[in-house]
Amino acid sequence: MTLGFDDIQKMNQQNLDHAMKSLGTASEGFQAIATELADYSKKSFEDGTAALDQVMNAPSAEKAFEAQATYMKSAYEGMVAEMTKLGELYAGMARDMQKTAQAAVKMPGA
Repeated sequence: MTLGFDDIQKMNQQNLDHAMKSLGTASEGFQAIATELADYSKKSFEDGTAALDQVMNAPSAEKAFEAQATYMKSAYEGMVAEMTKLGELYAGMARDMQKTAQAAVKMPGA
């Protein structure tokens, strides 16, 4: 089967449309990840500053160690939750990009 000029142009346009959609999906995904990382960094810095203030103003060494231990536990739990959330964002972006790639493979007329 031979393709005419119009068929080739149509396929090229479809390929371009799929490529642009894929780039848009990747851009949205990376933007969401960057926003999430910026929010986490800000919150982490604020929490660390508050914890340092608690440690420095503790009435005794025991209370300072207690404040530090509480901060370390919450920082660890927050980091684990954030890594889970980032993993979900990356997985969602990969799924969306896979859908776009599958749509490109299933092009009509190919």
